[in-house]
Amino acid sequence: MTATANILASGPGWQVADVICTASAGDRPFEETHRDFCVAAVTSGTFRYRAQQGTAMLAPGSLLLGNSGTCYECGHEHGGGDRCLSFHFGPAYMDRIVADVPGARTLTFTAPRLPPLPALAPLLAEAEAARDMADADAFEELALRIAGAAVATISGVTHAGRDPSRRDQKRIAQAVRRIELDADGPITLPALADETSTSPYHFLRTFRQVAGMTPYQYLLRTRLHRAAVRLHTSNDAISAIAFEAGFNDLSTFNRRFRWVMGEAPGRYRAKRAGGR
Repeated sequence: MTATANILASGPGWQVADVICTASAGDRPFEETHRDFCVAAVTSGTFRYRAQQGTAMLAPGSLLLGNSGTCYECGHEHGGGDRCLSFHFGPAYMDRIVADVPGARTLTFTAPRLPPLPALAPLLAEAEAARDMADADAFEELALRIAGAAVATISGVTHAGRDPSRRDQKRIAQAVRRIELDADGPITLPALADETSTSPYHFLRTFRQVAGMTPYQYLLRTRLHRAAVRLHTSNDAISAIAFEAGFNDLSTFNRRFRWVMGEAPGRYRAKRAGGR
């Protein structure tokens, strides 16, 4: 077997895996069937992808597009090895996304890939950073955003959509208050969407328009802000602060604190200790 797939996160109707292929130019092309819809972001290496909708060379920054139930072939005649973040979506899950993308009318991908596009680069960088930081909680939102971006781009949808209505703004304000009240507990994207009577994709898109970031990003920053205040104003153990802020383990808290705040929690506390 020349490819290994490490499941990073999953939920009802979706899954994301870190797929590493070690095939070389001398190996026979790999043939398989897409069991679900697939949007795979290439993060390193190159390979040839042939599917019902055509043949394309995949390179870093491009998106492989696979339709559910169709056969495909991957070959490495021009070089060995590649790595992808492979997002898989059940037909019902994708159907709901298509219904919520303004201007999209078909569930089927009509092209085998999307080339590296400047508009998609920030999103793909977020996904790769989440993989490298083992940030499994970020992937549900990333899966929705990547699927929606692929559907919108392949459908030729270039407009940003209408501004959020007053009703949508009220819904997002309600969600923000919910996050502020319960940031130390488990909060999921589907639960927030259900509470505002919207689909997860519509809720996620609207939240980003209104709040300027995703619900998970808002939740993470809320937790980290509260932890930073505690580090500055108390002598409590860092582990206790992390758990009370809503993080399940200390290593996850340390990684995310360093990522957002720019330094480790212990160093952050030590630099500010003189002001107390």
